[in-house]
Amino acid sequence: MSKITYVDEVEIVAKKVILRVDFNVSLSEDRTTILDDTRIIESLPTINLLLKNNNRLFIIAHFGRPKSRDPQFSLKIVAEKLQQYLPDYKVILVDDFLSHSVPLNGTSRDSSENKNVFLLENIRFYSQEKTNDENFTNQLAALGEIYINDAFGVCHRNTVSVVGLAKKLPAYGGLLLKKEINAITPILNNPQKPMVTIVGGSKISTKINLLKKLGEISDQLLVGGAIANTFAAAEGTDVGPSLYEPDQLENARQLIAEINIDGKKLILPEDFVIGNGRFLDIGPQSQKHFQEIISKAKTIVWNGPVGYFEDPKFTTGSQVILDAIISNSQAYSIVGGGDTLTFIKGKPNLDKISHISTGGGAMLEFIEKGTLPGIEALKK
Repeated sequence: MSKITYVDEVEIVAKKVILRVDFNVSLSEDRTTILDDTRIIESLPTINLLLKNNNRLFIIAHFGRPKSRDPQFSLKIVAEKLQQYLPDYKVILVDDFLSHSVPLNGTSRDSSENKNVFLLENIRFYSQEKTNDENFTNQLAALGEIYINDAFGVCHRNTVSVVGLAKKLPAYGGLLLKKEINAITPILNNPQKPMVTIVGGSKISTKINLLKKLGEISDQLLVGGAIANTFAAAEGTDVGPSLYEPDQLENARQLIAEINIDGKKLILPEDFVIGNGRFLDIGPQSQKHFQEIISKAKTIVWNGPVGYFEDPKFTTGSQVILDAIISNSQAYSIVGGGDTLTFIKGKPNLDKISHISTGGGAMLEFIEKGTLPGIEALKK
């Protein structure tokens, strides 16, 4: 049976290594400060293992969703943070690997050049990343002799840096990828019941199939955030100027009908906290109801805050959920997603959560489908 070989199961020494990581960190509103560098920290075991073995690293990452080459989506701030964690090396941000403005193809194995770590500028600056352009894949693959995927958070993307390179070069999984797969796999086939899933976020349109699948495998599916606003509007509630998707009301009604056959599975907020006429958090009744359900669960999956967590006035719902998960010592719990990581950063007792995932969409899709394109591409 084909399976993934991980970096700690093979000898990778003095090679040119292309390493895909997930450095899609969250920034402050003025975009000058990294609010949560968990994803960078979690990649360090793989980076340090490869550097210890005298490998030359070419790190690929994305940042945000730029439409084109846009300075506000530069990885410069990430390169500076990575430099702090690698004081013995020089982190060089390569503006455009195609122009070879940096001597990327140096052949020296033991000179000072090996103290350089190359971080390629945002891979999403290249439209070919998404289109799986063959020529672009070859140009990127030419940088290295080996490809390693340590970016669980993007394994659901069928792109050059996640899937294409794995087909061109000898390919392995990183230590973070191994940790994520090992932590999430137990709930794929035989989760302890009752299984409760909590989903926040803003858009139903991107999560229709996922919500259907989660409705099938969960005993109860709790929904908050702006997604809940669309459900509320679909049920006839006047949501005023709240963020919701008017073109998704019919889909929301269908989901309610499909998931909620017995009326107990899909749990929507029954009240809201309102600011400037908008629904910005789940209300006190909903908080109490969600907390009761979570307290009885044996398996818990949480992705996405249930309120406008950037404003402290609208974090109570998400905090109630976090406290309920931490307090439930009998449950196997997985928490993930970029906004969720930002929300829980620095909170006490996080060690009571079974696994904190660096993936959001990838985590949910892995639970939904049992595999991901980036995982399949590594199987040899």
